[in-house]
This record gives sequence, structure tokens and C-alpha cells, in this order.
Amino acid sequence: MAKESMKARERKRERLVAKYAKKRAELKAAGDYVGLQKLPKNASPVRLHNRCKITGRPKGYMRQFGISRINFREMANSGLIPGIKKASW
Repeated sequence: MAKESMKARERKRERLVAKYAKKRAELKAAGDYVGLQKLPKNASPVRLHNRCKITGRPKGYMRQFGISRINFREMANSGLIPGIKKASW
């Protein structure tokens, strides 16, 4: 499990990116790079990092499901993810 502070920090970044998205787009279209630099650093979407929705694990993230590979495997084996079953041949 990731620390709660790390999860909270990531959520805060997501909110900042959403808040400044329109303003960033306008400044970029106008070519105003000085104005872009005055925005908060965490308002940049590049600073976001994908994290597991359940545990907050930053590595082994499966984008299609929004969870880490470890949770995906546990949930798939338990039958909690519809349409997913273990391969056997």
C-alpha cells in the first residue's frame, strides 16, 4: 500500500491539472510561454503519474482497468473482473 500522503498528493495534482487545463490551452495556442511558466508546476499534465485505484501502487499499472498487475491478478482469479479468465491450453 502506498502512503496516504502520496495518494493525496496525486489527487491534488489531478485537481490542479483540471483547474488550469483551459488556461494552459489558451496560453499554448497564443504562444505565451512566459505566461505558461507562471502557472503552478503541478498544473502540468506531465507531472501526473498513474496509480492503482485500490492500493496506490505506482508501478505495474494496467491502464485499461486502472489497477496494478497484482490486484488485477487477484481479482481475475476471484472472478471479480467480468470477461477475464485464466488462460489454459
